[in-house]
Amino acid sequence: MYDADVIVIGSGGGGAVAAKELAEAGLQVLVLEAGPWYGNKNWQNPNSERGGEWSSSYNDLDVALYKKLYNGYENNMNDGVSGVFRFGPADRRRTPWHRVMRQKGDIWQLSGVGGTTQHYWTQSPRAFPIAVDGIWPISYKELIPYYEKAEATLPVQFSPTTPKEELFYYGAKKAGWQLIPTLNVTTPGYRPNPNAILPTNEHLMDPNYSLEQLSHMEGCTLKGNCVNGCSVGPSVDKIAKRSTLVSYIPLALKTGNVAIRPNSFAIKILTEQDPKEGLRATGVQFRDTWTGEIGELHAKTVVMAAGCIESPRLWLNSGLPHNAWVGRGLTNHCFDWVSGVFDEKELMKVLGMPSVYPYAGHTSGARVDIPGTGIFQVSCLSPGLMSYLTYGFSEAGYNALNPPEPGAPWDIRGRVVGPQLKELMMNYTRTMTMLLLTDDETLYHNRVEVDPLLKDENGPIPVVYYTPSKKTLQRRDKLARYASETLKQAGAKTIIRSDTPFSFMLHIESTMRMGYVTDTNCEAMQVKRLFIADNSVHFNGIGGPNPTLTTQALATRTAEKIFNQYFA
Repeated sequence: MYDADVIVIGSGGGGAVAAKELAEAGLQVLVLEAGPWYGNKNWQNPNSERGGEWSSSYNDLDVALYKKLYNGYENNMNDGVSGVFRFGPADRRRTPWHRVMRQKGDIWQLSGVGGTTQHYWTQSPRAFPIAVDGIWPISYKELIPYYEKAEATLPVQFSPTTPKEELFYYGAKKAGWQLIPTLNVTTPGYRPNPNAILPTNEHLMDPNYSLEQLSHMEGCTLKGNCVNGCSVGPSVDKIAKRSTLVSYIPLALKTGNVAIRPNSFAIKILTEQDPKEGLRATGVQFRDTWTGEIGELHAKTVVMAAGCIESPRLWLNSGLPHNAWVGRGLTNHCFDWVSGVFDEKELMKVLGMPSVYPYAGHTSGARVDIPGTGIFQVSCLSPGLMSYLTYGFSEAGYNALNPPEPGAPWDIRGRVVGPQLKELMMNYTRTMTMLLLTDDETLYHNRVEVDPLLKDENGPIPVVYYTPSKKTLQRRDKLARYASETLKQAGAKTIIRSDTPFSFMLHIESTMRMGYVTDTNCEAMQVKRLFIADNSVHFNGIGGPNPTLTTQALATRTAEKIFNQYFA
């Protein structure tokens, strides 16, 4: 009757974790992934040919194929329409999947085995305890052992220091921030970012090894631009940057209990009425994205890990029972971006070198945490992405038309064009940039719903609404002022605030909130045997830290609950 014990929908930050944990417990697990699989022998040309259907063997992984696609060029990798990383079908002759968002912004998510962790910056901080205790229906203390397991599995460790981090620490100390020597952040201060990147190769400074040789050895080479895809390592499971594609997926395959089907978009949760359990999940209907064929798989339990937009979309398109909180309460960390331009003389005085070298090392290796307000962290990107986020993408419009108010700590606010942009980009190597992540207030009106008329091949398409509260905007402004002060203390001569559009979405959370849509085991209250294991099950935005590690910790816990409840 059943094809497996558990079907997992999605192989990103949460789905890959749940699959690995359940398979290690001895369960038979099938994983459906909407996008392609890079670095697998069954899909030699994953963007132009259909290839195979399933892979269930660790021996199918091929690092040469992986490196052929992960070439590190920012446009090849990150173009949202034609790049390797995009939210759309594997076939690059076809358009990305559409979402409706009737305001300025962008949704920076990916499809494919590994999901959005393929391009994430590997930040793996824990939630702020004050954002969980007394607010979530479970305690922070209960999460700690699952954090520790995920941190050991990836693994996670504090980032090394390269010039941009050294300059960041110099400015943070002068601005009065104190060092935080712990993973559990309860007081404001600075610290190296806890990142899921393998330790730096011990031969990095040995002249007997070339960079080419080092790129085929185990260990980070600090080559930078992690967002464009890491290709450093001798095998798929030893790639330095630990997306779930190279960490949890290989471990899942090693159990011999997992089969993964890419290019398979889940379009409906199948259910039945059970005399004892009531409505319960029994399987998944999916669509082959190459052929359009519809298939069905059945299992004793289903785990939704399709992401904060697709999980509520799947619930609504499946006709599951009405719940007023499905898709509601969306949080987004209300991002902003602040940069400082330094002159050579100041950099020589602080660093003993004439450049910040923004392209070297981890994309983001240092941060200031402020529980109750949010975070700002050094986050230098490759030139095109940096220019886009710093000078070309703003809620405030053109700087020339709307200059900063008198007394503002920034010299430029908003879009920059023409000769001024050219001059600023000439100073790219002497510019340090910071990403701001705000403790976002959870509001009912921020939501994901499905359009009543518009459909794509996978059903009615999602519509996303996000407007930050006054309190969220005050916190974001406070973070921008803190970041500007740190840059000034470090010696920056010019400060630029992007005023990032409110709907620039990276860290979407809490659209299927624990306590409202699911119980504390992350099982849907209205559909038995249907669990959720992605960011959507978070109760809030966890205070501002990147949500990936919390999702991985919760997915680890959810897998344990599933096994104990239905299979022990």
